[in-house]
Amino acid sequence: MRKTALVVLAFLSLACGCKRGQPVLHIYNWADYIKPELVQRFEQENGCRVVIDTFDSNEAMYAKLKAGATGYDLVFPSSYMVKIMHDQGMIQPINRNLAPNLANVDPEYLRIAMDGEMQHSVPYMLSNTGIAVLKSKVPDFKASWSLFERADLKGRMTMLNDMRETIGAALKSLGFSLNTVNQRELEAARDVVIRWKKNLAKFENEQYKTGLASGEFLAVHGYSGDIFQVQEENEDIEFAIPEEGTSIACDDMVIPKEARNVELAHKFINFVHDPHVAAENTEFISYLCPNRASYEFLGEDIRNNESIFLKSEIKAKCEVIEDLGDDNVKYTKIWDQIKAAE
Repeated sequence: MRKTALVVLAFLSLACGCKRGQPVLHIYNWADYIKPELVQRFEQENGCRVVIDTFDSNEAMYAKLKAGATGYDLVFPSSYMVKIMHDQGMIQPINRNLAPNLANVDPEYLRIAMDGEMQHSVPYMLSNTGIAVLKSKVPDFKASWSLFERADLKGRMTMLNDMRETIGAALKSLGFSLNTVNQRELEAARDVVIRWKKNLAKFENEQYKTGLASGEFLAVHGYSGDIFQVQEENEDIEFAIPEEGTSIACDDMVIPKEARNVELAHKFINFVHDPHVAAENTEFISYLCPNRASYEFLGEDIRNNESIFLKSEIKAKCEVIEDLGDDNVKYTKIWDQIKAAE
């Protein structure tokens, strides 16, 4: 979803005068997913260097670690992948004594989190998926998944190339849970997505946001933070959460079992959840750090954005995507059928 920031961060590390003898914190994260100046500040405050490698999907990150990659002290997987990694003994417990700022984490989010007690993971950023349109081209826009039924927008719409998100959108449109394992409900959702597919330009995870900003696409299914970033380029873009509900996702911070600088990793977690740091990071990357103490430091444009701070009636219809264990194969089969459909 995000451009590589490794070169920028490496330059900042050199610019702040870090030396070879200093401890190094090795991070494995999504690209462009933290404000570079905050990394520089952490290095200066802790007399260390931060080296960031990036991945573009949870599955790619997981495969690399399972293949034997070591040396990372802090990794940023999504919550469903955290569960898989925890179940397979790949991550270690969080020491709350080393990260007192975890007291600032929003308890409202923790009520729906997979690791609500933060025993082995700490929430980093929240996002949700929704629909974005060019207002001037789609004047009668209604915040509903039914938008993708519209033949008048044929060839000018995209949906995410993500089986759980896109099948989940269809399930929500039908009033079902996006974590259902009911075969009849999944087949009904399959038929909906196949019907939508006839109106799509493609399933897409990266270029949809720039395509929307340039006018190539008129309506897209996308991640909130991505859309908020390109809204700065094109004020005609409107983003909304469908009235039927959507997915709420969280990327977490975890410490791998083989981490070498565990104490420094905890310091970084604690740093990220300092209220001022959390607010500054949220403002920069346009995703919400669920740090309740930080909310008062956010600009009004973010505090009043109902696509970031969801209305209670919409939030009640939203769900966190869960790992379904052996039942994941049901989604894979449905997705294969969707991709193969004409």
